[in-house]
Amino acid sequence: MGQKILPASSNLKDFERFLKSPYEIGVFLEMHIAQLKHVNAMAEVHGKKMLYHMDMIHGIKSDDYSTEFICQEYRPYGLISTKSNVILKAKQKGIIAVQRIFLLDSHALEKSYKLLEKTQPDYIEVLPGIMPELITEVNERCKIPLFAGGFIRSVEDVENALKAGAVAVTTSKKEIWNHFK
Repeated sequence: MGQKILPASSNLKDFERFLKSPYEIGVFLEMHIAQLKHVNAMAEVHGKKMLYHMDMIHGIKSDDYSTEFICQEYRPYGLISTKSNVILKAKQKGIIAVQRIFLLDSHALEKSYKLLEKTQPDYIEVLPGIMPELITEVNERCKIPLFAGGFIRSVEDVENALKAGAVAVTTSKKEIWNHFK
């Protein structure tokens, strides 16, 4: 993935700003299922590729059936989820699968390593993304490209995450989107 910033939208206003940006790939974090058809159509019209956060699409459950429906009906570029069944189903359907993990403590990190061995996602999203030392550790141990996200508040945060081994950074901070065009 050559794009260093993955603009993240959680509302239509931010999404419209992403559509006007030079970025090809974006993330839609939180929406109602009724918005998905419109969002997907707008992305297609603008030549954008979308990663949808399955766990945050309100109005549908993030299970195998919903994942299969989203993959077949909308053919997104990719899906993000904390749930292994979503990741495995997305991979089965030929959709980019991004396993989101939270770096809460050592125990959670070890559980995440076991989960990643099982799911073998295309990418990992590590949250919070402001811990370069842990980004490096996860990157070296898993050998799966990773995104850093969460609490990315400055250009320096982005640069630190990239230096630590992240291939891209997900952020909703529009000031940062503009800096990395």
